[in-house]
Amino acid sequence: MEETPAEVNEVRDVGPDAIALDIESPDDFDAAPGQFIKVTLTVDGDEESRFYTISSPSVEDTFEMTVGIDSDGEVSPQLRALSAGDELVLSGPYGNAYYEEEDQVCLIAGGPGIGPSVGIAERALTDGGEAAVVYRDDDPIHRERLETLTADGGDVRVLDSESSLSTAVRASLDTLSGDIETTQVFVYGFAEFLDDAMDAIERAGGEPDGAKVENFG
Repeated sequence: MEETPAEVNEVRDVGPDAIALDIESPDDFDAAPGQFIKVTLTVDGDEESRFYTISSPSVEDTFEMTVGIDSDGEVSPQLRALSAGDELVLSGPYGNAYYEEEDQVCLIAGGPGIGPSVGIAERALTDGGEAAVVYRDDDPIHRERLETLTADGGDVRVLDSESSLSTAVRASLDTLSGDIETTQVFVYGFAEFLDDAMDAIERAGGEPDGAKVENFG
């Protein structure tokens, strides 16, 4: 999709210093959970663009993106200040770390990486598959959706920064009915977290090179 204006439907707080934006899907917009879009808006007279990952299980009618707020940033505080009816300019989708109707998914997330992770897990369960989520963050985002995922049959493990990621990943993979070779692993987070996640996958007996990974910068 080339640059296209889209209307904001709602802006919601979903955790400490984190929001979710519900956006009206432009005509013919098609994307999978886990892909990302470019968002452009005007800040102090200049156009600024950032990339954000889709965090809803589908993009029919509306879609969601989860944004961590940097109080000193140029764009995220402006996004938090938006309200229903405001417009953004979008293009995309981009990226290859997205859901493709896998039977089993294991999502490993840090920080705002939980956004696409819950979206993919929800989609997998809706499609009749299995989902496990390992999320490490001292101030969790999307608590309500994580609770709903658990109630719907997903395996959800929320860790603090002192907990072992490797132990949790191994335990989550063990809850899935197939073996690790039949499970699509996704990793979303910042660079340091990605290193820990790759190590955890390897320690669990998986193949890190087979994971779909997105570095949040």
